[in-house]
Amino acid sequence: MSITVNVHEAKTHFSRLLEQAHAGEEIIVAKAGKPYARLVPLAPAAGRRQPGRLKGRVDDAFFETLPEEELDAWERG
Repeated sequence: MSITVNVHEAKTHFSRLLEQAHAGEEIIVAKAGKPYARLVPLAPAAGRRQPGRLKGRVDDAFFETLPEEELDAWERG
């Protein structure tokens, strides 16, 4: 659900609008009744990569050469 506020109201209640956006609500900021900007929450930061986390989960078959017909299929792609 989104709400629309004019620029003056957005300036007056900016902190409250930020809290609403952070909570997941979409805020449309309008100027003279026309939508100008959208205030939305940021996506959560992606997790950090951890080298070696698959250690012991990948067997030697993973590293074997693919059959020719499968390699050809990838190249035609």
